[in-house]
Amino acid sequence: MKLGVMGAGLGGMTWEQALDYCEEVGLDAIELPVGCYPGVPWFKPADVLKSKAKQRQIVEDVKARGLEIIGLAVHGNPVHPSKTFAKAHEQAHDHAVRLAPLLGTNVVINFSGCPGGSRQDKTPNWVTCAWPDDYGAVLKYQWDEVLIPFWQKKNTAAAKEGVKIAFEAHPGFCVYNTETILRLRKACGKQLGANLDPSHFFWQGIDPIEAARVLGDAKCIYHVHGKDTGIDPHNTKVNGTLDTKNYGDLNGRSWVFRTCGYGHGDEFWKPFVSMLRQKGYDGVISIEHEDSYMSMQEGFEKAVEYLRSVLIHEKAGQAWWF
Repeated sequence: MKLGVMGAGLGGMTWEQALDYCEEVGLDAIELPVGCYPGVPWFKPADVLKSKAKQRQIVEDVKARGLEIIGLAVHGNPVHPSKTFAKAHEQAHDHAVRLAPLLGTNVVINFSGCPGGSRQDKTPNWVTCAWPDDYGAVLKYQWDEVLIPFWQKKNTAAAKEGVKIAFEAHPGFCVYNTETILRLRKACGKQLGANLDPSHFFWQGIDPIEAARVLGDAKCIYHVHGKDTGIDPHNTKVNGTLDTKNYGDLNGRSWVFRTCGYGHGDEFWKPFVSMLRQKGYDGVISIEHEDSYMSMQEGFEKAVEYLRSVLIHEKAGQAWWF
């Protein structure tokens, strides 16, 4: 199993600096941000699509540091109720799907997106409960009239390119847990699968190890993010885990993202990696740093050190079985 980075966190560096840094800390791979919410820090995908020389240069730059491109990140909302917004994110997704094989990878990481609650809405509407009955009607509209037709079309396009689309199950979007990943995959096609990011599962009360078991049995774990979450037991007992406070409100929030090993330790990460291995996943764990307690460099390097020790432990045959 490889250790990599979700490259958006290195976007403050130049292209050369970011790759040199990845080599310096001993990574195996990099996940390149190519649009939407992560932004495009290093090159314009549309320009690279048109230029074999630029494609070759990117691949050679990465290879020269002993790295590989493990996926293209285009986390967005291509079904946003704003047609202008949706069109831009759809175009970014399409560019990523076409560009991925040209850069030597077959994985594009995205969100499912979230439409409005009706054709009249101007903003996304994420449903979190079954009643009043209005919400059932919203879900039917979102899935049957927007989400499924859109991703059926994108599944077909991805298949033509030999690309897998790895959905990061993220609250705020229609695909946010194990069940909704599998629902969209069943409705739209087998090019669609999971970017298994445990951080979003922890605070929802989902066990990422059991999620890995189910998604692994469905053979749809296409990518994995390395990110942790710390749950504040006091705030959670008072307010639960649905929390709209700013991520910087460390004293008031019920949970915050943490560097790997600082939200959960060996009791989670070792069996999680073992479960991935058991289910045949031998790809990357791509570190995504969003720890508000640490600088990017501090938090990222701690995650590299910690996850490297976990992967060495697992590779040595000291896996935790179930």
